[in-house]
Amino acid sequence: MPGKQRQERTAMSPSNLDVPEDCRAVSEVLDRVGDKWSVLVVVTLGDGPKRFNELRRSIASISQRMLTLTLRGLERDGLVTRTVFPTIPPRVDYELTELGLSLLQPVRALGGWARENRARILQARLRFDAKRRQRSS
Repeated sequence: MPGKQRQERTAMSPSNLDVPEDCRAVSEVLDRVGDKWSVLVVVTLGDGPKRFNELRRSIASISQRMLTLTLRGLERDGLVTRTVFPTIPPRVDYELTELGLSLLQPVRALGGWARENRARILQARLRFDAKRRQRSS
């Protein structure tokens, strides 16, 4: 019973009334900045403005369509600006906005963490998979 009462109090606490909205907000942002293409584009643009083909060469495994969609999403979210220069042929540059630049530090930190801990994660996966195989045998 005490656990149930505690749970009821927590659910009714005014400080927690906005939690579902917070979760939605975090999920929406992570959907954009958490996919591998967005992260790679943001990191690549961290070195300065780039043209479409420069980006595509820098991120060798991305298709033209996926790069277009990723850039459009990043632009829509205010992380990237697209500047068209009136030349023949038209020149288009992509650049991180102030908001996009503010994302660089956490993205680089997460990338660093991933590189530092990749071996430990792979070991954990191997242990997990071995335990599952033992149980199913």
